[in-house]
Amino acid sequence: MTEITAAMVKQLRDATSAGMMDCKRALQETDGDFDAAVKLLREKGMASAAKRAGRETTEGIVLTQADDSHGTIVAVGCETEPVSKNEDFLAFAQDVLREVHARGEDAVSVLEEQRADLAARLGENIQVVGARRISAGPGELLVSYVHPPAKKIGVLVDVRGGSPELPLELAMHIAFARPTYRVRENVPARLVEAEREILEKLPEVTSKPEDVRAKIVDGMLNKRFYAESVLEEQTWIHDTSLTVGQALEKGGTELLEYSWLSVS
Repeated sequence: MTEITAAMVKQLRDATSAGMMDCKRALQETDGDFDAAVKLLREKGMASAAKRAGRETTEGIVLTQADDSHGTIVAVGCETEPVSKNEDFLAFAQDVLREVHARGEDAVSVLEEQRADLAARLGENIQVVGARRISAGPGELLVSYVHPPAKKIGVLVDVRGGSPELPLELAMHIAFARPTYRVRENVPARLVEAEREILEKLPEVTSKPEDVRAKIVDGMLNKRFYAESVLEEQTWIHDTSLTVGQALEKGGTELLEYSWLSVS
């Protein structure tokens, strides 16, 4: 049997980033065959990564990039804060951003093997939580915002017209309020009806005369449902006397498209 030296273990560890004892065992199992040991560690790492795949990724980073033609936002998640600051993890997130920006959202699949390798080496579930690329036409402006210092939520907006400051303020608002829909018309009717049924059963509604209950429920839908989930009906965080829609109209800005992603 080949003697497994410390130098051999170090060489394998440097090449794979696996643990020292894992490297030693892999070399022992392969009788010192370096290439076979790498393959063995890779196979074991893939199996471990598969087991980790169901674990939550509540840490990570959101990155954005924009030029004159299109903008990109990606969110890459991991399990713990230390890994979210790991150089290899951050390099992978940058790779995701670069590929999606250059080739579109389907480019994420090209990096699957790299993602699995990284998960095996770092011992955590690593996932591309989301990726979006938005194209901009003539006269349109792409603006992004990533909330500091954690950089766990980011926003990309495509707008036309208005002041240079308003799109950034809008992106900041979206990062704070996290809307589900852009306008009321985007909300599925079944969800509105489900919300209406819930509100109709509230004591503050059932205690009122039957002929006014529908009006009360309509008011609740406006204040509690639409005003929370619909972007243009949310209260503008920069001036609470306005809704987002009113702020955009006042500023002469048209929102064409937006995307927000978060790892938390």
